[in-house]
Amino acid sequence: MKKPKSAVALRYDGINAPQVSAKGYEALAEKLIEEMEKNGGLVHSDETLMNWLSALEVGDEIPEQLYLVIAELIAFAWYLDGKTPPGWEGSVVNKSV
Repeated sequence: MKKPKSAVALRYDGINAPQVSAKGYEALAEKLIEEMEKNGGLVHSDETLMNWLSALEVGDEIPEQLYLVIAELIAFAWYLDGKTPPGWEGSVVNKSV
């Protein structure tokens, strides 16, 4: 039996843990994905991650077990948009003379 299409949108304010801002199945999932793509958001497909996130309710913070993977996805999305975290000046190379 085919699983219904699902989507979970996350919101990150740069300070607190990311929160579930929207979630839906079938037609609503399609609408969420369409809106994210239209607004330049990152759409990532991963069944295992979706299983974790779909257990959360709108307004819930992501669990600590997901911090690393979500941080990597946020960093990748920022990189694609040419953004950097506040206060980050890039890598420093120590040059010896």
